[in-house]
Amino acid sequence: MADVYVKVEHLNRLNGSLKQILVEFDEADRRTDRLQDMIGRPDGRGGLRDRTHDFEGGWDDRRNALVAKLQGIQAAVESTCTGWQDFDLEAAKSLKLSASDASLPTR
Repeated sequence: MADVYVKVEHLNRLNGSLKQILVEFDEADRRTDRLQDMIGRPDGRGGLRDRTHDFEGGWDDRRNALVAKLQGIQAAVESTCTGWQDFDLEAAKSLKLSASDASLPTR
């Protein structure tokens, strides 16, 4: 199997993007309500408004399922980023040498 290399910076950007997507999904309900208000009842008919309401009802369940999956992915990406950053800091600390370290190789 081939090695896979992923920059932590890319994971951090992905994490931020996933969080933004989750906010957009969270705000979708309010936007649909505003859309329905803007549509109103042209010529006293509410067919278009009813259609947007029906669409929102069907999309609502799908959106909730998608949000649950995205939250899991976002949490995994964030956890992976944190884990690698913590590992990197600990590895860097363990590699630091003090000026008085007598075990430094000499030539």
